[in-house]
Amino acid sequence: MAKSSPPSVERAFTLIELAVVIATIFILGALTLRVSSGVVERAKATKDMSNLRQIGTATQTYMNDNSGILPGSTTVTWTSQLELNQKYLSTWRILESPFDKRSTSELGDGTTAISYGINSNVVGISADKITKPSEFIVFAPAQRLGTSVSFQGVGNSPTPGVEILAATSTPGGAATGGTQNSRTKINALFADWHVETMPWSGTGPAFTNTTSTTNDPDGYYRWNPQ
Repeated sequence: MAKSSPPSVERAFTLIELAVVIATIFILGALTLRVSSGVVERAKATKDMSNLRQIGTATQTYMNDNSGILPGSTTVTWTSQLELNQKYLSTWRILESPFDKRSTSELGDGTTAISYGINSNVVGISADKITKPSEFIVFAPAQRLGTSVSFQGVGNSPTPGVEILAATSTPGGAATGGTQNSRTKINALFADWHVETMPWSGTGPAFTNTTSTTNDPDGYYRWNPQ
């Protein structure tokens, strides 16, 4: 008579093994979330740079039609001049940063959210007054005062439109950091129309530096056209 096989016994997880599995899943999930967040931020930064390039192209075209004078005056906003009948800007969304979480409007009527500002030192002046175009910032994201990235301002307020000067924007106040990389960096459009990601602050060339030093000899020319 053949012997019967002993019944199989299924082995259950011990508490230690279960804890190891849960911890592994948690770690993998955290790593995935971190990578995903980094990808999303890089995509936003790339779109932000694209917007600035398009603003630069629009400004160049406007200046070609207006004897080399940059847009804006004491009575007219620079945004209205660039967006005039969509002659220079094809869509209002170019003026809206992907870091801006406010509700937006595709058409834009002057009361629509705007995320970028023009250097307040060059509103309505001739580009000939800019001494070092490759160092001088013309446009950049215009943030409001706060510990997180946020924006304040619309296309027609205040005249001559949203402005920037180092870490200060109007309206908005003084920002406490950049727009990306844990607020350590920000994109900027320079007067030679190249776009660059630069440090928000530091001893070398940085967005908020306004004076010339050994490590940043062109600091003065970043915000002062002459």
